[in-house]
Amino acid sequence: MAKIDFGGVMEDVVTLEEFPLEKAQAVLKDETVAVLGYGVQGPGQALNLRDNGIRVIVGQREGGRSWEHAVEDGFVPGQTLFPLEEAAERGTVIQYLVSDAGQVATWPAVKSRLEKGNALYFSHGFSIVYKDQTGIIPPAEVDVILVAPKGSGRTVRSNFLEGSGINSSYAVFQDATGQATERTMALGIAIGSGYLFPTTFEKEVHSDLTGERGVLMGCLAGVMEAQYDILRRHGHSPSEAFNETVEELTQSLIKLVAENGMDWMFGNCSTTAQRGALDWKGRFKQAVEPVFKDLYQSVVSGEETRVVLEANSAPDYRTGLDKELETMRNSEMWKAGAAVRGLRPERRGR
Repeated sequence: MAKIDFGGVMEDVVTLEEFPLEKAQAVLKDETVAVLGYGVQGPGQALNLRDNGIRVIVGQREGGRSWEHAVEDGFVPGQTLFPLEEAAERGTVIQYLVSDAGQVATWPAVKSRLEKGNALYFSHGFSIVYKDQTGIIPPAEVDVILVAPKGSGRTVRSNFLEGSGINSSYAVFQDATGQATERTMALGIAIGSGYLFPTTFEKEVHSDLTGERGVLMGCLAGVMEAQYDILRRHGHSPSEAFNETVEELTQSLIKLVAENGMDWMFGNCSTTAQRGALDWKGRFKQAVEPVFKDLYQSVVSGEETRVVLEANSAPDYRTGLDKELETMRNSEMWKAGAAVRGLRPERRGR
């Protein structure tokens, strides 16, 4: 491991220098990685593993869109693509990448096919941490491990193809073989991680649920809507309101922040923007901090898990979700967004 200074706090990280791909390939040479679920994380991780020379099979419900997606990606029915239960039986590393609710539904079938010495791999701590609600308690004779990419499944794949990799956390919940940590690091490198940092199942799920409800999606969407609405109420056009709220952020500023940091951004904007941003930053923090406090408590208490499992198990969940997303899609703000995106030069063939 390498010791890295994160703002005065020293942390251990694993990079390709400490754990090169060749080492990962050697650790995994006798393994068959069964990727269960070909929806969100499954495709990116499975394809990266395959491209990195790891023996990979996919388990997916036969005949659905995800099954066809796997076929399109080169997985062959009866050879490298199987029904979920058969793939679980054939694998030595079981990458459990179906949805959280899907894990609850399929766990009895998967559990019955686990063998001594297998590794049960997660990319989210949800099912293990909230076992009282999910009922997922692995047998004692298998490794229980986690590699959680810090990005979408699409980004796992696109970053790999670009050669940059994606940062991932890793954890060992249960080491039955004595090799769980090495297995986990090897898998983390083999799925295309840029670097790996240690966590626990608990910390991963607490930070992940907070992040996606907060800055990454929920808070971001809410803040954007609030600013857009205020601008529109004061007579700004949809194009102007959307560009000042979303387009400038996503197409320019956030990329510069990613490359150089927020301090660089503050130091390299106009003095008018600089002074105003510094003055208002504290007020925004004070305004939202109580909301984040409530959110984190809701995550840790298991209330968010209860809500998710209850909603996802409803027979009309997909219908309700489609209506919610349609409402968002048909809002003026996101209709304006569609128009703005359509005017980008690459969309217009220039």
